[in-house]
Amino acid sequence: MALCRAVKIVFLFALLALHLPNVQARSEDQKAFAIAKQNACLGCHANNKKIVGPSFQSVAQKYKNDSNAQTFLKNKIAKGGSGSWGVVPMPANAKLSEADLSLLAGWILRGAPNEN
Repeated sequence: MALCRAVKIVFLFALLALHLPNVQARSEDQKAFAIAKQNACLGCHANNKKIVGPSFQSVAQKYKNDSNAQTFLKNKIAKGGSGSWGVVPMPANAKLSEADLSLLAGWILRGAPNEN
C-alpha cells in the first residue's frame, strides 16, 4: 500500500516537472507579446503575414540556422535600420532593456508563439 502511494507521488511530481517548462514558456510568450504590443511592433509585423515588415514566422525561418541570430535581432530591434527585408526602415526601440530585447528576440525567433 505504501509503495503504491509512493509511486503515485513520484508520478505526480514527474508530471509537474514536465508541465512547468510549458507554463514558463507561455508566460514568457505572453510577456514578449505585451512588449511587442506596447512598442508598436504589431503595427508593422504579424505572426504569419507581411504587413509593412516581415512576419515573425518569416524572421524565424530566415534565421533558424544562424547561431548569431539572437544577438543580430536584439541589435536590429534596438537600433532599427533597413536592408534586411527591403528599403522600408524599421524604427529603433532604444528604450527597451537588455532583458526585454532578449525576451522579444527569442520570442520572434520561435515564430512568435501564442501571439493572440
